[in-house]
Amino acid sequence: MPEEVLFKSESDQSREEIASYLRKVADNLDNSNAITLEAGTESVTLTPPARPTFEVKAEREGPAGNMTERSIEFELEWDENGGDESGGSSQLEIE
Repeated sequence: MPEEVLFKSESDQSREEIASYLRKVADNLDNSNAITLEAGTESVTLTPPARPTFEVKAEREGPAGNMTERSIEFELEWDENGGDESGGSSQLEIE
């Protein structure tokens, strides 16, 4: 499926700084507020619906035989037109 990147930011951060960003997103979700992402002169504001699809992915990447890069990705997905984007049905647990 084609995609258009509306905003992207990538920088080294401390674990505490990352936790602060994630807390702000969580607070906005708890309070049904829009989420505004800003970096320099770029910004985008998105308003997730009451029940977006939540995707969590852990990956190992790198060239064959040397896959040393690890990542955790958190993604909220929804259809702007209100369509159902039902994903997997298994219950996520994070410890």
